[in-house]
Amino acid sequence: MPSRVDENAAQAIDRNTSASICNAIGERLRQNLVPASGALPSRLQALLDEMQRQDGHGSRGA
Repeated sequence: MPSRVDENAAQAIDRNTSASICNAIGERLRQNLVPASGALPSRLQALLDEMQRQDGHGSRGA
């Protein structure tokens, strides 16, 4: 069965384009998948804060 993603096409996307796509997907998920309680479990929030700190985006104001 042939691959759904052409390997050459996947390599053609540079790092900046890939990061932009990931950021856009993440932003849409944040907008559309807001938890009913409005708060994340503390461990998950800590992991997200650490990930954002490493990416240089500061902390998320919840």
